Amino acid sequence: MTRPTEKEMQIAAGGAVALALLALLPLIDQGYYLSLALNIVMYVVLCTAWTLFSGPTHYVSLATAAFFGVGTYAVALGIDILPLPVLMLIAAVAGGLLAALVGVATLRLSGVYFVIFTLGLAELVRQVVTWLQTKFGSAIGLYVLTDYREMHIYWMLLTLAAVVYLTGWLVNRSRLGFAMRIIGNDETVARHVGIDTARAKVILFVISGAFIGVVGAILAPRFSYIQPPSAFDPMISFQVVIMSLLGGTRRLWGPLLGVIPFTILFDQITAYFPNHTSLMIGIAFMAIVYLLPNGVLGLWEDVSRLRRRIRIVVVDEREAR
Repeated sequence: MTRPTEKEMQIAAGGAVALALLALLPLIDQGYYLSLALNIVMYVVLCTAWTLFSGPTHYVSLATAAFFGVGTYAVALGIDILPLPVLMLIAAVAGGLLAALVGVATLRLSGVYFVIFTLGLAELVRQVVTWLQTKFGSAIGLYVLTDYREMHIYWMLLTLAAVVYLTGWLVNRSRLGFAMRIIGNDETVARHVGIDTARAKVILFVISGAFIGVVGAILAPRFSYIQPPSAFDPMISFQVVIMSLLGGTRRLWGPLLGVIPFTILFDQITAYFPNHTSLMIGIAFMAIVYLLPNGVLGLWEDVSRLRRRIRIVVVDEREAR
């Protein structure tokens, strides 16, 4: 692995300063703005973890709700026995194991087949959890009563965001990241040059699933009462995909460009159109796929590329005169 460049060091320093400033928010406000910021950071982590796998491979995964729900239930089942940090580790292992099982079974699929399978996974896990609680439990839901408040959850998510970005940076500079980029460009070529495509995809899918599981664990105290419909909500999967595609997946930080505006927009839609939320999200998804197939980041890069070409043409014409 090569040493970080000067530009990368500057970006890292800027990111550290931004995180430090964001960490001060709970000291200024503990109402609406903290709640909104918490939602933004939550989706930043979810979308970045999603992009770790789906960005280089171009596989659209809708399994986010499954990993998130598993992490949430890891806390709900063990909060009376173990401390939250230990349960977060268990949630990471549970999310990673589920991702490994799914990856081994399905990552040979591609296109719409993979999308459909991952969408069905969250519903399958939700139904299994519901059946288990109905069969062996006294109630469908579980209470998660802790002393953790929104400010603590916010700080934990900020820390996790830093860990996710650092992990993504290390992966991108590793042989695994190089292999994933080749797989994303042409999987057949990757096989011919000796890359174990199935193993590489499973490893990155496991990393992604583990991070998403931790997010579910951190958010569990916020819900207080955990039920399968809220823990395994398919809307989480769709929102993560929409936000990531809106921002762009060409860069690890691309989803940031989608998470911030869409979270604010979704908050307004929920407030003013509570009965039409699903319809609005469906319209947003179709608009993004049709109008911004490469996201805001892709549009910006295309415009920058076009400007450079125009500048070169103008310079050539001047020199020709």
